[in-house]
Amino acid sequence: MAATDRTAPHRGLLERAPSAGLVIGAIASVQFGAAIATKLFAQVGPGGAVFLRLLAAALVLLLLLRPRLRGRSARELRLAGGFGLILAAMNLCFYEALDRIPLGIAVAVEFVGPLGVAIAGSRRRLDAVWIALAAAGIIALARGRTHGLDPVGLLFALAAGCLWGTYILVNARLGRAFEGSSGLALAMVVAALAALPFGVADGGANLLAARSLLLGAVVGILSSAIPYSFEVEALRRIAPSLFGVLMSLEPAVAALAGWLLLGQSLSARTLVGIALVILASVGASYRTAAPVLLQ
Repeated sequence: MAATDRTAPHRGLLERAPSAGLVIGAIASVQFGAAIATKLFAQVGPGGAVFLRLLAAALVLLLLLRPRLRGRSARELRLAGGFGLILAAMNLCFYEALDRIPLGIAVAVEFVGPLGVAIAGSRRRLDAVWIALAAAGIIALARGRTHGLDPVGLLFALAAGCLWGTYILVNARLGRAFEGSSGLALAMVVAALAALPFGVADGGANLLAARSLLLGAVVGILSSAIPYSFEVEALRRIAPSLFGVLMSLEPAVAALAGWLLLGQSLSARTLVGIALVILASVGASYRTAAPVLLQ
């Protein structure tokens, strides 16, 4: 088992917060941050937006946490580095999807990741029903508009979903190996470096524009620094399957953020599709003990 610091840190605000509150706060922060990020696409592209987001988050976490490399095992450092690569790939795929399809739809399709984690933690025959509901929801989303959706956008959303499922499992390991959010800070540096070539390719000199830097800082704090810190703490206390059911609110919050900030209206069929994905996730993780939410 990975070694941790021998001195127990004082309980901070995150450690005292209920697990459910941390996850819900992370959901709201990341989705409204994603809506703001789309305003960067015209200037720096999806790759540039991802790089600015991860760079801002890395700087904030480094300044606040000042993580130390000394005393860390090679296994712990590999874990943080691998998590950083997952973060970079997940965000790049998700922002490429956002550049092509509406926010609410992108998140609902991406939600196959947490749904898969929830189902993998169970061996009930009833899970086949939830898989069918999720599939029906995604089909409804794909046909929710008369002119159809960009298939490349849907593929990027699905890829982001697979990476999201991996993120949940590795995040739980990271929270056990590192105290506080120090492991996340190290991972965020790796993620920013991994996203740098994509950022330069998409954004070029526009990455240094004042508006790009300002919006990138806002997005980095809302979409990375705040939610990832919340999720690391929550996953330290609750099972990944329970985390998956709490995240079932994400497609609905994403649709709300897209409507409020981007004016993205959703058809009745699309709303039904989002509801089916949410229902599938809730059903798949229903047997998890609810009292853990208040830890």
